[in-house]
Amino acid sequence: MILEQFEDKFTRYEVARILGARSLQLAMDAPVLLKLTNDEVEELNYDTLLIAEKEFSAEVLPITVKRPLPKKSEKSVRKLTDEEVREKLEKQAEKEAKAIEKIEENKEAKEKEEEKEIQEQGEIMEMAKPDDEGEEEEVKPEVAQDIV
Repeated sequence: MILEQFEDKFTRYEVARILGARSLQLAMDAPVLLKLTNDEVEELNYDTLLIAEKEFSAEVLPITVKRPLPKKSEKSVRKLTDEEVREKLEKQAEKEAKAIEKIEENKEAKEKEEEKEIQEQGEIMEMAKPDDEGEEEEVKPEVAQDIV
């Protein structure tokens, strides 16, 4: 009944929300916005939802509905030409090549620094020769003997 009356203004969810909010207000002793006689109030059986429906149909409720709408942006995107695409790819390839060169230079510099540190400390490592290694004695695991 009420939905048909306000179909073009509100959705059924908005109507339900408005009626629920107003009914809650009336239940918490808010003043009734319509002039109702005692007979009408008794006929409605003091039902806050029915009173809220009457107020809503009389369009006296000071409740507004804000609908969130999607934001529309007017940003235009132009298509890139083949030449512009090639130029961008070449620039990107040059940047990557420079980055790789820097990384390699850093590696070489680190290696040289490490070699200098090793020479300064006097630690020179030589290749291990089999003659230098002593023969290792085989370690036999001890066998537990049962005591009877």
